[in-house]
Amino acid sequence: MPFTHNMADWLGFNIDKAWLEENVRWKDFGTGVRLGRLYREDACSLVLYEADSEVTVDAFMPHGHPGGEAYIVLEGEVWDEDGTYPAGSLVWMNRETTHTPKTRGKTLILVLWPEGVKSA
Repeated sequence: MPFTHNMADWLGFNIDKAWLEENVRWKDFGTGVRLGRLYREDACSLVLYEADSEVTVDAFMPHGHPGGEAYIVLEGEVWDEDGTYPAGSLVWMNRETTHTPKTRGKTLILVLWPEGVKSA
């Protein structure tokens, strides 16, 4: 079970969409989901995931995280086998965690993968 805490009551986000479009190189998966790599060092990555409001529920494939995963839901809502995480949620998934996340609404997530991602 992941650790999660909703920070929405005490943390606000101002997202500059124009800056993101100009400065982030996005990879479009053709499923309504885009990945923007912000930084990578060896297996550790800091990325943005953006999902359209019309994304199919199976746009994210089952996958695992050898070193765990930490993410903040900046917009929209993420849910998986363990719970539902609205905008403002901080989620930490333990090492070797496997899950199949899904989104509701236009969603933007800031994700840290300490040791990358692997298919489940």
